[in-house]
Amino acid sequence: MPEFMYNNKLYYNPVEFAMDRIGGTWKMPILWRLKDKVLRYSQLKKDIQHITDKMLTTQLRELESEGFIHRKVYPVVPPKVEYSITEKGLTSIPIINTIREYGLFLIEEEGIEH
Repeated sequence: MPEFMYNNKLYYNPVEFAMDRIGGTWKMPILWRLKDKVLRYSQLKKDIQHITDKMLTTQLRELESEGFIHRKVYPVVPPKVEYSITEKGLTSIPIINTIREYGLFLIEEEGIEH
């Protein structure tokens, strides 16, 4: 496949493009947690250990702008915001599951306790 541009960034292959959308340390765990339920920011923060507020906010914004999650704001005081996965986001779940299963296999193969 020839290289291509998207949002002023050069990509060399579709794997690189896909990993730029859902890769990294935090995007897959966020999508994984939203696959079955709607969650508030505080629930995601509590459930994903070691993520900073800044990083969670950044990752949620990126996933929302790419169409993987939906952000619903309720006009109440204090503000209430819920996050849910979109149809596009659901298409990533089988891939995330495969990567997760492979990671578990590698952990077991290495004898790492988890």
